[in-house]
Amino acid sequence: MQDNLILMGINAPRQHQAIITKLIYGLTELYVQGESKLFAYPETMIDESQTSPVPDVMLIDTKTDLTKVIIEITHTQGVKKDLQKLISLMKDYDVEEGFVYDYKLNIWHKYRLNEGKVERENSFSTVLQKDLNLLLNVM
Repeated sequence: MQDNLILMGINAPRQHQAIITKLIYGLTELYVQGESKLFAYPETMIDESQTSPVPDVMLIDTKTDLTKVIIEITHTQGVKKDLQKLISLMKDYDVEEGFVYDYKLNIWHKYRLNEGKVERENSFSTVLQKDLNLLLNVM
């Protein structure tokens, strides 16, 4: 009977999940109000046709079904690894813009695929024309 036991490790601290919730809430509000044509999904596979990495937040163009923005939420220790994951996903799936947010230091890192460089302390989404950091103050 124990042969069928599957153990799953989940690393989702409450603060991490709270930030995802605030972003999803704010981004969904923009979509509902017609201020964005991108729909926000929490922790969803980027490629539904196969098992694929899961960004914390994805913004999808509802007409083309393509991912336009991805966001990773992390703490200071994980920034480097999450930036590598983000850039790899963006290159593999032609995602225009990505962010890594360090919630311990309150620092955003922005990466645009066509520019190929990481900008520190930049939470302004060119795709959305909105400051993502402002969405963290919605609740």
